Amino acid sequence: MTNTEPRWLNVQERAAWLSLLSVMTLLPGTLEGALQREAKLSLFEYNILAMLSEAQTEAQVLPMSELAARTSASLSRLSHVAKKLQARGLVERSVHAEDARVTEASITESGMELIRALAPLHVESVRASVFDQLSTKDAADLARIGRKLVQGLDESHWTLRPAQPAPNCRADP
Repeated sequence: MTNTEPRWLNVQERAAWLSLLSVMTLLPGTLEGALQREAKLSLFEYNILAMLSEAQTEAQVLPMSELAARTSASLSRLSHVAKKLQARGLVERSVHAEDARVTEASITESGMELIRALAPLHVESVRASVFDQLSTKDAADLARIGRKLVQGLDESHWTLRPAQPAPNCRADP
């Protein structure tokens, strides 16, 4: 252990950190509440279904490793939750046809029906919890700051790739 003085946060940094920490703590529960009430889904489970529904392939199939990246999850956590979603008939997992080392996940028709039903509720919850409090400039700043933070945590994170609009995103601010 070294005797160097810690790099303490200044007043502005501490205020920013405590605000970020509060958002990280409060927001998931707020967003998850409606999903739990409507469909007994966690925010993470919803995110898995959403990422599969938005997959750019016709069959909406993603390798589990790519799905883990898109949900910011470890492969073991994703596998555990995908197994639960499979038991509910919302997700299917299979071995890749050309590479038996790769497991793929796809959303079932029941999963698509559920995500279609939940998406308006979820996006309204996101809008009410986040974007209704922000100006257009604030939202742009949040995206810029978020990318910087993500890059510092994981330089290869999927959100840092060139932007691909999701099927239900509007181009206008």
